[in-house]
Amino acid sequence: MSKLHFTLTLLLLLFYTLSPAQVGIGTTSPEAMLDVNGTFKLRSTINESDINIIKENILVTSSSGMVNTIMSSDVIDAALPTMVKASFSSAGDISHILSLGACTLQFNQEEIDNNNEFDTSTNTYTAKQGGVYTIGAQVKLNTSLIAVNTDIGIGIYKNGTLIAEQRFISVIVSIPLGSDIEVSSPIRSVTATTDLATGDSIEFKITAIDILGIPLSSISILGGNVESFCSIYQIR
Repeated sequence: MSKLHFTLTLLLLLFYTLSPAQVGIGTTSPEAMLDVNGTFKLRSTINESDINIIKENILVTSSSGMVNTIMSSDVIDAALPTMVKASFSSAGDISHILSLGACTLQFNQEEIDNNNEFDTSTNTYTAKQGGVYTIGAQVKLNTSLIAVNTDIGIGIYKNGTLIAEQRFISVIVSIPLGSDIEVSSPIRSVTATTDLATGDSIEFKITAIDILGIPLSSISILGGNVESFCSIYQIR
């Protein structure tokens, strides 16, 4: 090899070593330092035993084909179906102030929320992943504070639209020289199965209208978590 040939070869090696040029295999327009348009094969790999690396570095490909790293816990969380159960933070009477006879139920305590999708400050669930969900809620009314023969219901609202409801008149019979008797159930419960897209919201609302059709201004609910709660579960 001549001295000139050697010098040119050395300069080329230095250029490719120092240059940040992108290299394409199967493409003339690479979009990364190494851009492979097609499949590739690894004939052997090293089994990683460092638990810290296993926890923090997993290779994934994006929809555009880019190879990135993510936390291993994120892979597990993304595969977990939604499970939510929320209730009231107090076990006593929970007073709800109604606007035009309705308001969002103030479930402000999470018992289960594996994907962190229920906001206790707004009492709203927002789906992080699309799928089919079973949704339900139940409340137990404090009948001692309910007006006679009041129409009370509980509903599930998807993106602000009612999709399921149970409501009936809470009948109280007055006994002469005796105590009033509640003859209808103080429990209101509702369930629904629906599809949700990413970003869809779910709220639970209580409604109350008196015997004359006038909306109530407030209603009292018993806050025990076996009496009043909501749940959301992703089934597929």
